[in-house]
Amino acid sequence: MKKIMTLASLALLLGTSVGAQTLYDAAKFTDKDLNGTARFVGMGGAMGALGGDISTIGTNPAGIGIYRSNDVMGTMSYSSTGTESSYGGMSVNSDRNRVTFDNLGVVFSTKVGNETPLRYVNFGFNYHRSKSFYKNMSMEGLINLGPGKEVLSQVNQMAYLANQSYNYVLDNYKESLNFMSNDIFTDPAASWLGALGVQGRIVNQEAEGFKSFVANAPYAKFHSKESGGVDQYDFNVALNFSDRIYLGLTVGAYDVNYRKYSIYDEDYGSGARYNLQSWNHVSGSGFDFKLGAIFRPFEYSPLRIGLAVHTPTFYQLTLDTSARLESDVFLGEDATITATDVDTYYALNNRDMSRDFDLRTPWKYNFSLGYTVGNNLALGAEYEFQDYSTMKFRDSDYGSSVFGHENATIKSMTKGVNTFRIGAEYKIIPEFAFRLGYNYISTAFKNDAYKNLPYNSINTDTDFANADATNNYTIGIGYRGSIFYTDLAYQYSTHKENFYAFDEIYLNATKVTNTRSQVLLTLGMRF
Repeated sequence: MKKIMTLASLALLLGTSVGAQTLYDAAKFTDKDLNGTARFVGMGGAMGALGGDISTIGTNPAGIGIYRSNDVMGTMSYSSTGTESSYGGMSVNSDRNRVTFDNLGVVFSTKVGNETPLRYVNFGFNYHRSKSFYKNMSMEGLINLGPGKEVLSQVNQMAYLANQSYNYVLDNYKESLNFMSNDIFTDPAASWLGALGVQGRIVNQEAEGFKSFVANAPYAKFHSKESGGVDQYDFNVALNFSDRIYLGLTVGAYDVNYRKYSIYDEDYGSGARYNLQSWNHVSGSGFDFKLGAIFRPFEYSPLRIGLAVHTPTFYQLTLDTSARLESDVFLGEDATITATDVDTYYALNNRDMSRDFDLRTPWKYNFSLGYTVGNNLALGAEYEFQDYSTMKFRDSDYGSSVFGHENATIKSMTKGVNTFRIGAEYKIIPEFAFRLGYNYISTAFKNDAYKNLPYNSINTDTDFANADATNNYTIGIGYRGSIFYTDLAYQYSTHKENFYAFDEIYLNATKVTNTRSQVLLTLGMRF
């Protein structure tokens, strides 16, 4: 009875949370794009101390305090994302194009008077797409051999996780996992990847444990399609004291919608091959708070200093996932078994596996400088820091201890991210402005980071990528009339990454170059 109760407790504890997400998912929902109004993007987002643009509501909330009139605006964009991968001499290009509505905001400015230190009380609301997940990724090539001509394959990872699950249950509960039963996909101590390998007959159970069937170096193909994004809704109040001190508070609400489909194929020749397909959908919401201040330390100097602190974003998310393995690899002595098809959706009575989890992103610290020369030139610079190693998964009932494995890998494999932004705006004549900007964003991943799946993970998409630093280059123009205005900006973003289709220390990386071109158009009215 005691053992039964222990197993029931394990099911209750693990069945709702553990093994659902990895450090790469945490980083994905923490990252933000440079996006907003065309003026903000054209200046590289370096407007934290300059203020006077609705997009500063999400970087330095005090920037809304600079307003002295009402403002309403909207932004649309066209973006083209490209991915070029190279592995073993094979190069593959994947592209996606998309038109989106990226920004809608309004500011209400209320003048209090000139007789008291408090001059203006301003209120703002802004919607913008803070993260776009749209990306296609493909690679293919003959998988390299490891030391001593060791065959490297995703099947090795399947066998490893099958052994981890089986031995954990055997050592702790003196019971055996039956990987051939459909119940294995609801067992809180079982690896889905290991179960798919066993049921697909490419992992064999032998006396010394589970072993990979693979004997030849496979020719591999991988393709993934990601879509969705994070929509951000910011509500702001900002104060202007004596036109020298500006304070602001922003409450942010986030809506997450992320989808990923991936297929990985290994071909061993002579018609022997398998493919593994994975479907993932993450949805949910979150909130955070942002506090900001801008100071003019010298009364007759245009120098402005900005400071801002963002609390972690507290997400409540749900993962819906399923997987399918199709194999023409014969394994075993029964010559009648030549093909298998394992589908978790049907094994779970025509449904996806659904798991809830919480995510806490890092604190964010922002320091900015702004300087104007007469009425023609504005210069901005910003530095921002986030310690990604403090990202943390939690369970709403059992806390962060449930995700001990996941949080430990986050802490050991990620690091602080430094972001630098600079921008300039020059008014050729009072009505027309020209803008330039640049961003540098350091990588969040340590050199030895990898997708370390726990023994009871339901993750079946084994791919991961360690990105290098990101560089954003921007340019823009703007027209200001007495009431109406319009801005146009172009942004080019690029970063390289090392991609791996599965976890194997000796696997050569697929070299990937990611690019994004974006054109933004903002129409607005100040009154």
